[in-house]
This record gives sequence, C-alpha cells and structure tokens, in this order.
Amino acid sequence: MQTNNTIEESVPVLEISDMTQRFGGLTAIADFSVSLGSNSMAGLIGPNGAGKTTAFNLVSGFYQPTEGEILICGKPTAGLKPHKVTALGVARTFQNIRLWNQMTVLDNIRVAQHGKLEYGFFQAVLRTGEYFQCEERIEKEARELLEIFELDKYVDEFPTNLPYGLQRKLEIVRALSEKPKLLLLDEPAAGLNSADIQELIRLIRWIHETFDVTIWLIEHHMDVMMELCDDIKVIDFGQTIAEGNAEHVRNHPAVISAYLGDDNI
Repeated sequence: MQTNNTIEESVPVLEISDMTQRFGGLTAIADFSVSLGSNSMAGLIGPNGAGKTTAFNLVSGFYQPTEGEILICGKPTAGLKPHKVTALGVARTFQNIRLWNQMTVLDNIRVAQHGKLEYGFFQAVLRTGEYFQCEERIEKEARELLEIFELDKYVDEFPTNLPYGLQRKLEIVRALSEKPKLLLLDEPAAGLNSADIQELIRLIRWIHETFDVTIWLIEHHMDVMMELCDDIKVIDFGQTIAEGNAEHVRNHPAVISAYLGDDNI
C-alpha cells in the first residue's frame, strides 16, 4: 500500500502547464511548462528581457497567468495572493536585493516568519503567554539559522552595513527561514566578484545537500548554472528554445544564436 509520504514525494514540487502571460498586446511568456521534483535543482536562462523573472513572478503569485496552470505540491495557485503562495511552500530572492534595511539582521529573519505566527491580534495586544512563547520560539530559530550560516556575529547590524556578498547571503537565509519546499533564486550572483561567486556556488550546493528543498535558479553567470543545475531550460522572447543538461544547452544552436547572434553558430 502506498503511504502518504510516498504519494507526496511522487507529486512534483512545482508543475507548470502551458503558462502564458500577456501584458496588453505583449506576450511576456508563452506556453511555458516545467516540472520539478522533490529536492531537485534546475536552471532557467535566457537573454535580458526573455521572460525569466516574469516566470518567477507568476510562480510566486505577483502575477496571475493569462493562461495555463501552476501547481505547488499538487495545489493550484490560481487566484492566490503572494502570501498565500508562500504558505504553500514557496520562497524567493530577488535580482535586486530586497532586505529591510531599517531592521537588524535578526529582525529580518524574525519578520519573515510572520506567516507562522500562532497567536492573533488580541494575544499580541494583551501580551499573553501564548504570544511570548511564540516570539521566543521564532527568535530562537532565527538565531540558530544565522549561526548555521555564520551570520550570528551580525545579529544587531543593519543589512546596509554588511558587505554586498553578505547581503546576498542574508537574503537567501531569510528565504530559507520560511522553510520552503521550493526556493526561487533570481540572479543571486548579480553584482558579486569572482571570489564571492565561487563562495555562492558552494553555498547553494550545500543548501541543496543539507535542506530538503527544490531550487529553481535564474542566473546570467553560466559557470554557476553549469556547475549547479542538472537540468536547464532556455527561453527567448518568452518562448522555450532549448532544455536539457548543461552540455546540451551550451552547444545548442538556438541558444548560441539567442546570446551571440546567428553569425556565431
């Protein structure tokens, strides 16, 4: 007999079927489909304006697709606001770092867990025992996570005072604090130097090996994608032009044409 755990593992963490997004007369992404299983790591690449971040915005609930269906662990996201999609198990980072710079590093992690609060408005106002117990648990978990990622020495710092590479790391840690089943990383190597990029590669690989999370990655640094991703999908002008392993994608004529022009094929 098939157990519930077996059934859950057989259901893709992310399944997109024939997703299309139009903005007026512009089709940003068309007939896009992908299926990501449990604890997998895949990549999405394409030239600037290809529709990559649009795909992430659709999965995370910032947009609703014009056509098609998105399922998170078998559950449709149609009509759900971003915080409801997050509750299904989706967390993300952004191409441009979005940290709360007026909050400390610790509070950036604590506030990201607001969706898991076990008390209501009146418990917070009256400062009940339930309120304090929940807040103590959240702070304990936040401190433990920062210690794991060697950010515990910065708990009282504001993110804007951290080096750029550590800000990137903090944003990833904040996303992980939500205990996602699907982690969307939108160009995490943007703005990093070569040494920081190598550290980022090690970090993402370690996260994938240590946490039970599926990772979907957008990145322009091809060495990052080639080292990390087992499967890569390539889009251009919203259309899927290639998909497969790193070697297949690297040598695909349509990919070379999209990035370098037909004369370089």
